[in-house]
Amino acid sequence: MKTPMKSFMKTLTALVAALVLFPAAHAQTQAQTQNWTCDASHSNVIFTVSHLVISEVQGSFKMFDGSMTTSKSDMSDAAISFSVNTASINTDNEYRDKHLRSDDFFNAEKFPAMTFKSTSMKKVGANTYKLMGNLTIRDVTKPVTFNVRYGGEAKNGGGKMARGFTAETTINRMDYNLKWNKLTEAGGAMVGKDVQIRCNLEMVKN
Repeated sequence: MKTPMKSFMKTLTALVAALVLFPAAHAQTQAQTQNWTCDASHSNVIFTVSHLVISEVQGSFKMFDGSMTTSKSDMSDAAISFSVNTASINTDNEYRDKHLRSDDFFNAEKFPAMTFKSTSMKKVGANTYKLMGNLTIRDVTKPVTFNVRYGGEAKNGGGKMARGFTAETTINRMDYNLKWNKLTEAGGAMVGKDVQIRCNLEMVKN
């Protein structure tokens, strides 16, 4: 039969052990957290939209940055932030690019960045994920889901660990007040509503 003193000492010993082990466990958890940043020189942000209903026009953004923080090996807890400079839009046509920077579309002067902030990243296959988050364009923020393919991990030319990803989604530009909608003589839209976005990203471990 345990005496009150023995029971007290056993509880005290367990408490002391927990206090001693907690800092070590906490430090180990902290050490497992990894921070990654986008290597813009080996990444791109591309969009595709229909023109006159019969063809497609592709463009890109030349200036962007992003970061990822994760502690799980499968990256299912990844927190991702991304920002794109709207004035850096490029469709290989100066007149069109100027129009896209205007208030008919991005109004790059008033809204210089479109941003994405993740809310969850769910692994759905061996190298595939569903990345959910909030996309902000102009003054509108809406939830979007990216289909993500993980390309793998390797050391880059500087000896740092890098990971490759391809993320794709489709948005309705009208939802984000990109509302210019001139019609053709046949009644079709000169510029389609649906915009396909593809991000080819190389993330480098800090």
